[in-house]
Amino acid sequence: MTVEPRLTIASPMHAPFVPLIRMKRLVWFFCVVTVLGVSQTSFAEQDFPGIKNVLFIVSDDLKASVLGCYGDQVCHTPNIDRLAAEGVVFERTYCQGVVCGPSRTSFMHSRYKGTADINLGRHFRENGWYSARVGKIYHMRVPGDIIAGTHGQDVESSWTERFNSQGMEAHTPGHYACLNQNIFTTAPENRQTTRMPHRMFVTVRYEGDGSDQPDHKSATKAIELLQKHQAEQFFLAVGLVRPHYPMVAPQQYFDPYAWQKILLPPTIENDLLDVPKAGLAGTRNENNLIGQYPDNQKKMWTGYYASVAFMDAQVGRIMTELERLGLRESTAVIFASDHGYHLGEHGFWQKSNLHEEVTRVPLIISVPGVKPGRSRGLTELLDIFPTLSDLAGLKAPTSVQGKSLVPMLKDNDASVRDSALSLNRDDYSIRTSNWALMRYADKSTELYDMQADPDQFTNLVDNSDYAGTRNQLNAELDARLKAVGLDKSSSRRRKF
Repeated sequence: MTVEPRLTIASPMHAPFVPLIRMKRLVWFFCVVTVLGVSQTSFAEQDFPGIKNVLFIVSDDLKASVLGCYGDQVCHTPNIDRLAAEGVVFERTYCQGVVCGPSRTSFMHSRYKGTADINLGRHFRENGWYSARVGKIYHMRVPGDIIAGTHGQDVESSWTERFNSQGMEAHTPGHYACLNQNIFTTAPENRQTTRMPHRMFVTVRYEGDGSDQPDHKSATKAIELLQKHQAEQFFLAVGLVRPHYPMVAPQQYFDPYAWQKILLPPTIENDLLDVPKAGLAGTRNENNLIGQYPDNQKKMWTGYYASVAFMDAQVGRIMTELERLGLRESTAVIFASDHGYHLGEHGFWQKSNLHEEVTRVPLIISVPGVKPGRSRGLTELLDIFPTLSDLAGLKAPTSVQGKSLVPMLKDNDASVRDSALSLNRDDYSIRTSNWALMRYADKSTELYDMQADPDQFTNLVDNSDYAGTRNQLNAELDARLKAVGLDKSSSRRRKF
């Protein structure tokens, strides 16, 4: 396994014989059926006879590189790591949207842009499964919809039932910090909250068991639904909002990550000189006050680690109950995030750009009867929909643009795609095994050798030695965009 660079803390399938006389037509037919995936139902029935439930857990703003099972040695994520040890870890999964709404719309409809009539939840519900949402699956404003306990941009057709998990977010009584403003207080007044400009830099640590927090409430409701619907076929989607800002958690989740021991991401001089304007993150050290407070940048990492650890604990609570109820051997469990996050790499903060820390996300699929393992094959979040359909013995809708990952579950060395596509409005990136190309609406471009330069420090787009690679990747990107109706000449082209 290639371990991604991370922060450290100083110290711690035979077909029956067919006579030749039956001819090539049968051979041709079976080949076409296999390639097109028409026989998905029988495939799933033969290989996964025990799958009668699906538990889909989605985190928010969680970068892959911060989890232990993806190589981080600092953040404490024992429950996700255990799930990883029991399942298949997809090491190179990429989101299609680089902010919450587009990404979640994409994987719930398995479309690169826009929506389809049949979404993932509705697919299961209309096939007779109990389908429920707890927390944030489609887009919700965090913190706004969490404070209000409202549905956000949820799609009601997805669910038999749906449940929101309210929380006070930045208004949680305790030690509040607005780190780019260098404000620290326990006072309840004047806290950055919904739609306020500095809310992205807020942490809150407080004395408590966390039961007042939205993710704890979501885990509690998920446990209740598991108990209530254990005799049914269910599709249960649980959306956990951490580590999305504000990064709120009980004090005990902050304690292991003393900011004084945090090492900030490596930097190089003049790092951004070769990055086109369109490729720059909107929030950077050079245009936000966070750049003036290196210690507070470390405290951002502390808050992120703490909220990841708290979220992990809720994953543990849900998984413990799934096992206690005897459902583990009949349930496919999927853990993923909507997109990654920048925490000072290249001086960038947050999301909304096409660099690796934002586009690469965790994806763990644990299926009874499938051996644990790790896959280096390229995958996309919109592959989740057809994969779950396959596992459940359901034929995926024709609107689905993703690919089933079942072949990769059976053989971790298999692959279903040669590249991963990510989008940010009219900006696009293509990620291949060894290369990353970003192409922006203004035609500016970035090119990185991901073997030699995994941190993406050196843009090779203007280096004549790599002109062939650049041209090939541009052609591959054009072909992929055309294939899914996103090229400018396509009448099917839509926007979110």
